[in-house]
Amino acid sequence: MEKKILHVLEGREKKITETETVRQSLPTAQFRFANPFIVVHHMPPKFYPAGSPEERLHPHPHRGFAPVTFMLQGQGYHRDNAGNAMAVSAGDVQWMFAGKGILHSEGPSPEFLAEGGNYELLQLWFNVPAARKFGDPYYQYITGDRMPVIADENGVHLTLIGGDYEGQTGPLTNFTPITAIWGTIHADKEFSFKATPGNWTLLYAIDGNLLVNGTSVDGYHLVVFDKDDPNTDIHVQATEITRILYLSATPIDEPIAAKDNFVMNTAAEIEQAFADYKTGLFGTLEK
Repeated sequence: MEKKILHVLEGREKKITETETVRQSLPTAQFRFANPFIVVHHMPPKFYPAGSPEERLHPHPHRGFAPVTFMLQGQGYHRDNAGNAMAVSAGDVQWMFAGKGILHSEGPSPEFLAEGGNYELLQLWFNVPAARKFGDPYYQYITGDRMPVIADENGVHLTLIGGDYEGQTGPLTNFTPITAIWGTIHADKEFSFKATPGNWTLLYAIDGNLLVNGTSVDGYHLVVFDKDDPNTDIHVQATEITRILYLSATPIDEPIAAKDNFVMNTAAEIEQAFADYKTGLFGTLEK
């Protein structure tokens, strides 16, 4: 039986800097969180001519969760004050656990800007249980060639980034296990996912158009399924070539306090994070 759809959420434009705008489909006024999924940001394709000047989100703090970058086109460059400095290329994923506090900066890599091209990414925020929020920060980098293939025939190409699916395990790990699958479905082709009852399950259409259990879903839209529905079938059929990201995770049944760059459990913890940042407890990081 087909799993019930709770919401189809449009990714609305949100200005995150003076020069950068993303499409945010989570949270929205219609639906806040599918904990551990807190934020879904899609930075749409942007063309950079060869020799473009540096353009970065300069050092900013995080605490209490893991920002995860899914690189769709181009090459980004990440630096943080835990000592990580690495480029992330199209088809690869980076996971940064902010833990008790980290400063990082991000943007197109110098090599990409020198050559030019299209730049596009997804950045999601994965929450972690309260008991983990003050752990030491660390970093994972997952290349596309390490991701097991879920489907690669009949116009459907999907790979497993993290979690377990049909006997395979993806290389990306998280404190709360998260199954993440991404790839492309060509026009008139179809695929069926088996959701885990009780999990929060999401499907993001990066572009194109899909029928998801019979409901039309355009690019920049996020499908949120009913975690309490015991049915498991999620059937997708592309009406045009479409890139997707499928997500499933055990809920974190804890309070959420989220503000600016922090995801904690109480308002007092959020205020403490602001205070710690202002007094320099997060450390420093050059641009």
